[in-house]
Amino acid sequence: MSKPKGFEKPSGVRDYLPRAVTKLRKIENDVLHCMSRWGYQQMMTPTLEYYDTVGVASSTSDQKLYKLLNNRGQALVLRSEMTAPVARVVASLLKDEPLPLRLSYHANVFRAIEEEAGREAEFFQTGVELVGDDSPEADAEVVALAISSLQAAGVKSFKIAMGHVGFLNGLFQEALPELPEAQEELKSHLLGRDYVSFRETLQRLDLTEAQKNELDGLLRLRGGKEICGQALELSNHPLARHSIDHLCKVWEVLVSYGVSQHVLIDLTMIGDFSYYTGMTFEGYAAELGFPVCSGGRYDNLLQQFGRPIPSTGFSLKTNRILDGVTGVAEEEELPILIQYDAIRRREGLEEATRLRSEGHAVVTRLAAGPEELETVKRLDTDTVEAEGVRYGEIYTFVSFVSEHG
Repeated sequence: MSKPKGFEKPSGVRDYLPRAVTKLRKIENDVLHCMSRWGYQQMMTPTLEYYDTVGVASSTSDQKLYKLLNNRGQALVLRSEMTAPVARVVASLLKDEPLPLRLSYHANVFRAIEEEAGREAEFFQTGVELVGDDSPEADAEVVALAISSLQAAGVKSFKIAMGHVGFLNGLFQEALPELPEAQEELKSHLLGRDYVSFRETLQRLDLTEAQKNELDGLLRLRGGKEICGQALELSNHPLARHSIDHLCKVWEVLVSYGVSQHVLIDLTMIGDFSYYTGMTFEGYAAELGFPVCSGGRYDNLLQQFGRPIPSTGFSLKTNRILDGVTGVAEEEELPILIQYDAIRRREGLEEATRLRSEGHAVVTRLAAGPEELETVKRLDTDTVEAEGVRYGEIYTFVSFVSEHG
């Protein structure tokens, strides 16, 4: 194994330079502020968790977890997502709090990746969990909040695709009752959005043409509320019909929120079928071909921590918004430069303190003589430049110059 070069980083991690950090923090703060206005309180959990608790309960596959041993030989993991850690806290430290709980978070998470995959091993999530409410109102609330959060992050054009795991389970149980392996294979193709392989698998199965056409019709179930009626024609299974009824009620609430124009029903949407138990959704920005947010209902997770209560939530992929969405505003307040000499140092630093107390960013610089004063160039009405550095304003406090500008 070759030794890393002096400036080399591990695969999948990155450095965020000041401009990117400013933009990332703005996205994070604006989204968390939006979530707080909906009654969600922010919490934090540790970066390290026990493998046998959070690691096992996580939606992340075992081979994608970063595992390590502590000095007592216990298996730990770097958190791979935030829902399982929040569930651990809800089942322990918050077990006496009245339900429902509305919790928010922002954190970096870690997933082991294949080097050639071009994905990130460390990335950021900002999200919420609504714990203790299994109603369509709760599912609609997290979808509506996801929409508000994307707007708060500066994403101008996006669409939320919403499905239901229960519909797919009911449909497959009805059409393929004796073929559990085929059911899992078809679900896997849907999870990977591989519709070609989905159809190829259907053709290999020992089914009538009518059954194959029925299951192939699933791929056309994308649109508005009319999709609910079409889905009911496709399956008579009680679970499938109950799931569609729930999804229709969620849609009605979203209409009342006034956000249904951002949502489409996509019954091929499955999420991680080993994790989600009901409504699932993903949000896609116009500029990107992969989700910028995802979420859904996961009613079985807290049972693994000894507290069986229903939950739903979502997370934004904050760094994807940072990197790929051009609509995100980049607001940068340029610092004020204060130049001073030894005689007027106190005056210059007092002015810096005053400006900072008013919320301005201030940079100070000692100038020993006229030749060390920064040469000022006016760029526009709000910006000046000195020695290639941009400032909002430059104030000069020196005994040999009495003006400021």
